[in-house]
Amino acid sequence: MTSSDPTRSSAPTRDPLLQPLTIRGLTLKNRVFTTAHAIQHARDGLPQERYQLYNEEKAKGGIGLIMFGGSSNVSPDSGSVFGALSLDRDEAIPHLRAFADRIHRHDTAIMVQLTHLGGRSHWRADNWLPIVAPSRFREPAHRAFAKEIELHDIDRIVRDFGDTAWRCREAGMDGVEIHVHHHLVGQFWSPLMNHRTDDYGGSIENRARFGLRVLEEMRRRCGDDFLISIRMAVGEGEDAGMSDADYLEMGRIHERSGLVDFFNLTYGRIDTPVGLSSYMPGMALGLAPQLQFIAAFRQHVGLPVFHAARINDLATARYAIAEGLIDMVGMTRAHIADPHIVRKLREGREAEIRPCVGATYCSWHGSCIHNASIGREKTLPHLIDKADRARRVTIVGAGPGGLEAARVCAERGHQVTVFEAAPKAGGQVLLAAELYKRRDLIGIVDWRLSELERLGVTITYDCYADAETVAASAPEIVIIATGGLPDPMEREIPGADLADSLWEVIGQPGEMQGEVLFFDVTGTVTGLNAATTMAERGARVTCVTPDSMVGMETSGIERPLMMKGFYAAGATHLTDAKLVGIERRDNRLLATLENVFTGARSQRPADRVVIENGTLPMDELYRELAEGSDNKGAFDLYAMAEGGAVAAPKTETYQLYRIGDAVSSRDIHAAILEATRLCRTI
Repeated sequence: MTSSDPTRSSAPTRDPLLQPLTIRGLTLKNRVFTTAHAIQHARDGLPQERYQLYNEEKAKGGIGLIMFGGSSNVSPDSGSVFGALSLDRDEAIPHLRAFADRIHRHDTAIMVQLTHLGGRSHWRADNWLPIVAPSRFREPAHRAFAKEIELHDIDRIVRDFGDTAWRCREAGMDGVEIHVHHHLVGQFWSPLMNHRTDDYGGSIENRARFGLRVLEEMRRRCGDDFLISIRMAVGEGEDAGMSDADYLEMGRIHERSGLVDFFNLTYGRIDTPVGLSSYMPGMALGLAPQLQFIAAFRQHVGLPVFHAARINDLATARYAIAEGLIDMVGMTRAHIADPHIVRKLREGREAEIRPCVGATYCSWHGSCIHNASIGREKTLPHLIDKADRARRVTIVGAGPGGLEAARVCAERGHQVTVFEAAPKAGGQVLLAAELYKRRDLIGIVDWRLSELERLGVTITYDCYADAETVAASAPEIVIIATGGLPDPMEREIPGADLADSLWEVIGQPGEMQGEVLFFDVTGTVTGLNAATTMAERGARVTCVTPDSMVGMETSGIERPLMMKGFYAAGATHLTDAKLVGIERRDNRLLATLENVFTGARSQRPADRVVIENGTLPMDELYRELAEGSDNKGAFDLYAMAEGGAVAAPKTETYQLYRIGDAVSSRDIHAAILEATRLCRTI
């Protein structure tokens, strides 16, 4: 590796996070790394340009080590079931070599995670081949039956691990790790999945045999100056297949083998939906929920210990390193929110770090809920250039889209005016943050307000801007970010005027009583958590949805814990049903429901009916201003899709644009993405 990293200061620092760590002759310049994860940016199963640019941004940001390729497959019968790489062919070498060169330019080390998924794969994936496991079993998460692995399969897969590790070495990678936990190697470890009576089953030494053979072959092919690690659990919690003591013994066996350079440790289960939601925790859980278990394990081993699990902030990361709980701290999703964490730390700009709010949007959609550049590095660079000349930009609305528009325009050097009708900024995020386990969403607003303060942008609150207000600001650019209002569904549902919107309910804190029929059309996490919130406040809630399950559009990592809270609060649900009418009956409401498949109707009494059907655009001001604008509100849609110039460079009167829910009902990321795409070209 070179030493040309511009983020590397020559001045000494005592910050624990900025101290180097040397392992087997490789010096990592600081104690921060990202774990391998499946971010869905691969092309043809290979880490091509988009994948590389996404990771390179962290190297530009000063991180010490990038581990990539969450569950990169080494064999054709390890089919990808979550967008993972496939490195089981020599075609991967040039892509890996270009990748290594790209990262090394920034004095950052790079390692690849390798695996055979075993029974965690599916026979329909990729090559439609039978999948293997130590014994016949069906994983609850991926739902396929695996055949009992044969000895010739074991020999073949050992060779595949060695071949793939060699490809990584040949390409200039600094090392590889094998993913153990609940993948094929870990399936051999677990008595729940390994019922064998031969040399690969029974005793803990026998169950370790396959994984040790893999490590021996990788070391044989790659030599002693190449890093090899294992990503393993130290325990599983409830319904454990292995005890914590057995995991510790497995760690000791591997340390004694001399084949492993460090441990990359986790805690929990990944083979069940509930287990995975705790193993990869979002905002429903506290910060660093696994750290105590990792620290306890570390007291009994001598090899360096790496760990990552919702360590989102520098204070927690610094504590973990300073107290000797771990040797390298993984801030994976934190670096998805802000790839430049280490650079900002080194430059004394911690306050400017964009926070990870734990929304798990990255695992669901391959981008950050409030960093639109993630996965779009080629067209939406993370660093914002100054505009050729300053322009007067007026923004109406200070929700997430309006705040992002103001931030980007101010970074580009424009004179920014913001009007907000409410007494505070945030828009719908303020309501969303009041829902069950969604409080951390407020970080999306708080960070932008902090950035606007740094950039000298003020917001005029309690100002319901009209055309005259806008004209008084003498704008060259007008951006309408007024959001939307709840859709009452009065055209679709007779008697809908008797129902409340979700906004009305959440906006009135305090206890709730009686029976609430909650009709959630959207199926998002908002509706799911709203039902739980109302139930926790005392209502007897029935969530009615036309979908096959409640919260259908909720992240697979997030939904299990959300459903756990839903049931714990006493909420119930009725799926495959829609609300078709409401009427008053005996001082209560009577809701008529219809099965979406059969058309059969039924009636349910309730004290209150609440409807969530997204929003209707608040676009009156936009339409009033459109005729007087240069562009009549039109823009280059093709340029927006491709990252080109959306806004015209000149104006006679003013150019008019609208973003977010002022266009149509969507989500936070959509509003921020539109603001980013538009304002980078102004």
